[in-house]
Amino acid sequence: MSNATESETRVDPAVLAEEFAARFGEPPAAVVRAPGRVNLIGEHTDYNDGFVLPMAIDRAAWIAVRPGKGTRVSVHSLDFGEAADFDLAALEHGGPEWAEYLKAVARALEQSGAELRGWEGVAAGDVPIGAGLSSSAALELATARAFATVSNLEWAPKKMALLCQQAENEWVGVKCGIMDQMISAVGERDHAVLLDCRTLETRAVPLPPDTVVVILDTATRRGLVGSAYNERRRQCELAAEHFSVPALRDVTSAELAQSGVGLDPVTLRRARHVVTENERTLAAADAMARGDAPTLGRLMDESHESLRADFEVSSPELDRMVGIARAQPGCLGARMTGAGFGGCAVALVRANGADAFTREVADAYERATGLPPRIYATRATAGASVL
Repeated sequence: MSNATESETRVDPAVLAEEFAARFGEPPAAVVRAPGRVNLIGEHTDYNDGFVLPMAIDRAAWIAVRPGKGTRVSVHSLDFGEAADFDLAALEHGGPEWAEYLKAVARALEQSGAELRGWEGVAAGDVPIGAGLSSSAALELATARAFATVSNLEWAPKKMALLCQQAENEWVGVKCGIMDQMISAVGERDHAVLLDCRTLETRAVPLPPDTVVVILDTATRRGLVGSAYNERRRQCELAAEHFSVPALRDVTSAELAQSGVGLDPVTLRRARHVVTENERTLAAADAMARGDAPTLGRLMDESHESLRADFEVSSPELDRMVGIARAQPGCLGARMTGAGFGGCAVALVRANGADAFTREVADAYERATGLPPRIYATRATAGASVL
């Protein structure tokens, strides 16, 4: 079986610190981390002021760091095998693409009034890039944590999440919602977090007993900036204007059925996904609170069908992966996760069958597609932190 094992792709913070010492002649002052996330349910609802139910995963972006001199930031990426160097006093686009996320966070922090100090660092990550697990948000929050550490800034998780969202919206050019940055900041061990994307209220909900969350990486990738993400967002805005509400979060299924006839068919389908997905997400949180794994799994299945048919952001590989997963004993539910068009699916699986599930799905998917997937169980972890 060719799917990746966890040991092949994990960052060891001790090794990262050793890499730092080899490059800079002394140990780092700190090692910071910020996790990626998997969204159990609630897709494309965040920028509609709706509800999402993600969990921070045990894969993260890591930075070993020490304060620098003046306003220069120098970072070496082990993942990309290259360095980036920029001046906080003269931020501009250019250089390695991954470094744009660091500059974006620096600009947002400066605009908030923070006085930033330069730093030197070595960065690495084990969140798969482009897989729908929020590697960019993890890097943004790790960067914010690094700046906070060397510049003695107060760490306010929700405020930092908002600044990192601003960074991606304004500097990187992706009109993402708040979910990815927020869960990377406020994640809780062994819990998913129900997030109200309008009020930013959060409620931790435990994972159902005797279940495991399994990430199903299809080995296909998509880029958000060049994808239909911004188009879908605009369609949702047009639907909200039709209903004369601030966002689709304010529309119920009954109102959609009664007053959605004036929408063109495509926009109506987009709105129907968002409205029903919000309802599913709230129902899923309630199911988790009472330990009802079968209901959570059913809602995940329904979410995938809505994303495939109404929002049209799935892909043949995602559909094949989800179908294979659902056919396995012990699988309670499966759906694509993330923005779509490639990347990962997520499954809720009975814990006593998780190993067999992982093997069977990996083998069946590779036989069906010729693509070697990465399939692994994950656990919920805490948000951005300093080791």
